Amino acid sequence: MIAQTIQLALAPVFVLVAIGNIMNLLSTRLGRIVDRSRQLQERHVETEGPEHDEVVREMRAIAQRIHLITRAIFLLVLSGLAIGTTVAVLFLDEVAGFKLPLVAAGFFLVALALMMVALLLFLAETRVAAAQLRIPRGYLELEREL
Repeated sequence: MIAQTIQLALAPVFVLVAIGNIMNLLSTRLGRIVDRSRQLQERHVETEGPEHDEVVREMRAIAQRIHLITRAIFLLVLSGLAIGTTVAVLFLDEVAGFKLPLVAAGFFLVALALMMVALLLFLAETRVAAAQLRIPRGYLELEREL
């Protein structure tokens, strides 16, 4: 019976591994964003006029990206806790004889829902990043034929 419970607990554990990988990705992105924000903070005091406005626009986008990523990480942590609780409930159900399969299923569904919302926040962050990276038309020299 314990072997069967371990097999049953493998699916949530694989989800937990995926959550860890996504959190690693997000924390790496967050680190790069923070580094860029520090560069912009230095440029903020050194610039004026249109260049200053561009720095402020980029800082606002970075602030939005930081907000989205930190919320996504928070939800992924909650999702991981729900996965851990799912596994614990599965073992309590088996070892202690509690009848908690619906509780385990509930925690698992909550974990999946939290992970999905976190992924939506990640999608929103990548959209902000992509919009921020658009090359100004002037640099493309579209009037020239190459």
